[in-house]
Amino acid sequence: MRFFSDNAAPVAPAIMAAIEQANAPDTAYDGDTLSGRLDAAFSTLFEREVVVLWVSTGTAANALALSLLCPPYGGVLCHEYAHILADECGAPEFYTHGARLMGCTGQGGKLDADTLASRLARVRPNIHQVQPHAVSLTNATESGLSYRPSEIAAIGKFCRERGLALHMDGARFANAVAFSGASPAELSWQGGVDILSFGFTKNGAMNAEALVLFNPALVEEARRRRKRAGHLLSKGRFIAAQLLAMLEGDRWLDHARAANRAAQRLAAGAEDRLLHPVEANEVFLRVSPEEAGRLRASGYEFYDWGEGAVRLVTSWHHGEADVAPLAHAIAAL
Repeated sequence: MRFFSDNAAPVAPAIMAAIEQANAPDTAYDGDTLSGRLDAAFSTLFEREVVVLWVSTGTAANALALSLLCPPYGGVLCHEYAHILADECGAPEFYTHGARLMGCTGQGGKLDADTLASRLARVRPNIHQVQPHAVSLTNATESGLSYRPSEIAAIGKFCRERGLALHMDGARFANAVAFSGASPAELSWQGGVDILSFGFTKNGAMNAEALVLFNPALVEEARRRRKRAGHLLSKGRFIAAQLLAMLEGDRWLDHARAANRAAQRLAAGAEDRLLHPVEANEVFLRVSPEEAGRLRASGYEFYDWGEGAVRLVTSWHHGEADVAPLAHAIAAL
């Protein structure tokens, strides 16, 4: 009955089992056996050599990534509704020691090269204004839309031409991959992404996020910044265990597909109430306060999303029996 966030979902049994199996003596910090397997496992997934640092929160992953790509005096172009700008309590500014987040408009939380060029044109190239050094995309977006490979490639090309680094907030990257059918490589480094914050907590893990570094020149500094930020956990093997268990047998993708199917089931009953196309595991509906009250009176939990709108989020564990009653309740409105 809870559809207010995939953060509220339970931890997948296989992940709990992996944590239990990791509960044995090993080397501390990231020198353990499990952490040592991450680079190879993720390199296979992304079809090229990568370095992966685990962290325990998505906010830390995003903020650390941006601190590597933007100096304190620079700026990061992002959507005005991006999580890094609207929901991370200034963490990116804190980790970068003062870099400015520069909001841009865009339908459904998406950016494109034209929008970025327009925003950049308003910045005078002199000492009096903050100069952008990076772009941050969210995939899937805060409105539940997924970027296609061609869209990412166009933004990546723009960034290369303008000398900007490219970060991707992938808290729901798995859902975007599941929706698009594209490979992780096509939705990241092949399109020009320098660093990906690959989220697993929303997708069935307990507290596991992967900072995927496609640029080897950033690795040494990334390790030091993680330590300095207080995110080099002494028992990091328990995070590594979760990441490896999620990759095993493409469990991460199966979970995302299940969440996406559940969202599509809800969308099928919503018809013209949909505020955005459903391209991940979030459903935004046009619902009056009275109608929202009727749904809550039936036991359903969700967030209000501005006046006359609500957000429903499905999770990896939601099956037909979980979402069908809500779909019928929405249709009955």
